[in-house]
Amino acid sequence: MAAVVLNGERVVVVLFIGLVLFSLPLSLLLHGVALSLLALSALFIEIRAEDDASSSSSSLSLFKTRPGVSSGIFLGAVTLPVVMLSKLIQLSRALSLRQVPLEELEYLTMQYWATSASSLSVLVFLCMVIWGSPDRTRPPYTRSLVDAKLSLSGIVLFAVVCCVSIAATSHTGFHAVLKLLWVLLHGLAAVKLIQHVLSTFPSCASIGEALLVTAGIVLYFGDMLACTIAKVTGYVDSLELVSAQYGVKRSEISIIIQGVLLGLLLFPMVFKFVLRIWECSSISANSESRTYKIGKSLIFFASLGFILIVVIPSWMQFAQDFSVHPLLWVISFVFSEPLKRLSLCMYWVCVIYVSVLWFYNISKNNKIERILLRKYYHLMAVSMFVPALIFQPKFLDLAFGAALAVFLVVEIIRVWRIWPLGQLVHQFMNAFTDHRDSDLLIVSHFSLLLGCALPIWMSSGFNDRPLAPFAGILSLGIGDTMASMVGHKYGALRCSKTGKKTIEGTAAGITSMLAACSILLPLLASTGYIFTQHWLSLLLAVTVCGLLEAYTAQLDNAFIPLVFYSLLCL
Repeated sequence: MAAVVLNGERVVVVLFIGLVLFSLPLSLLLHGVALSLLALSALFIEIRAEDDASSSSSSLSLFKTRPGVSSGIFLGAVTLPVVMLSKLIQLSRALSLRQVPLEELEYLTMQYWATSASSLSVLVFLCMVIWGSPDRTRPPYTRSLVDAKLSLSGIVLFAVVCCVSIAATSHTGFHAVLKLLWVLLHGLAAVKLIQHVLSTFPSCASIGEALLVTAGIVLYFGDMLACTIAKVTGYVDSLELVSAQYGVKRSEISIIIQGVLLGLLLFPMVFKFVLRIWECSSISANSESRTYKIGKSLIFFASLGFILIVVIPSWMQFAQDFSVHPLLWVISFVFSEPLKRLSLCMYWVCVIYVSVLWFYNISKNNKIERILLRKYYHLMAVSMFVPALIFQPKFLDLAFGAALAVFLVVEIIRVWRIWPLGQLVHQFMNAFTDHRDSDLLIVSHFSLLLGCALPIWMSSGFNDRPLAPFAGILSLGIGDTMASMVGHKYGALRCSKTGKKTIEGTAAGITSMLAACSILLPLLASTGYIFTQHWLSLLLAVTVCGLLEAYTAQLDNAFIPLVFYSLLCL
């Protein structure tokens, strides 16, 4: 029974959470208790969901998830809250040394509760779906009933701990109510969004993967909304939705990235609305006609240009008080160090052009297996990002945002089949897909880019762990790549009976990451970084990361960098 309940992935996740809880200071005790309750609830709900999935009338069958993988509810529910808690541990160290203001810790605390509320609300929703199903074939007293009671108990206790923690840190009861309402809104938005994601993009993600994406998007939108409200009201301290952090100056680069990405995520709804109006007013709306395709294309690019040039920059200037148009600010930023940054851009263009052309020709001729071909892109990411992260980190932040924006625009063009590029992009992208991609949505390139970018973006501001920004590059570009190549060629001993990962590949991934760290640290020391992390903690972080890659069936590009980043922050 224990072997069934605690499979390889769940054991690694429990170890991951345990390492974070072991590092907690007493000031974050309530946060740790809340995380434990959330983890227990997620674990029992995942067990119940997978038992339910094996029955003939699964209540979760209304969600068409990615075939051939587990639900991933446990891993998906705890990943972002653990990331936020690790950042809180890091900032609490800085606060004790008076290196960061108290407002920054309060801001991140609300981010933690908002993220946890998103996960909790989705778990409540899954509970209602699972135990509200009309299946009467189950006996009344089984393990499912025990799982239900334990899950609901954990959810209720988590809500109590959250209320107590927020009330203890609020100046008045009114402030506490506002904060709780703000956290609750994140939860409700997460439930609505995950339903939309799973219904709009069937067979594209597991529940855990959809939960991770949902919680991240809701948190990002919530941050943007709070920033806007703070600007509108002009008295953040009295509102205290999150903290006074929303009322102070923030990085221009972070505002630009946030505005562009969220604008592009909302753009499909705007385009769909405008297209519907045009179709209603048009005499002929035959979707196969050339006139319709050209008109649709003109509306697409006109709407996209209006959003990118007018709407998004207007919000940026409102939120940040840019002295010039944000596009002009970006140009001046790039040319503030023209030799270094333009040279870096030329280097990136050359690497991308040569790599994509070479890999595409290999893929067309079927000279190499698709999984190995994709790992060469991971190595390409290492060669592109490591030099930039060491010598031009701020420019790399902006470049990641630009690359992700281009990916979003290209994927929208592919999905909507926008003439004349849609079909060409679709044929080109299909050369690099694997079993984790669907014809509806191709996510692999997004997950690789975000896996490398998120640790770098989250390390902006205070960071006393110089390896933390490299978490995505090391785990995906080095560890995951070496594990796949060695495991594919030399692997003989399976890590589990059902999985394809091998012990040889896992050992190669862990060893290669440790070797890369030992090479990277002297380079960082030469640029002024001070290594303050014990080698034992680094070994534990690398080992947990390698074991998760070996045992999880989820999209490893999405989870492994966040797990590795969290452990490096401790």
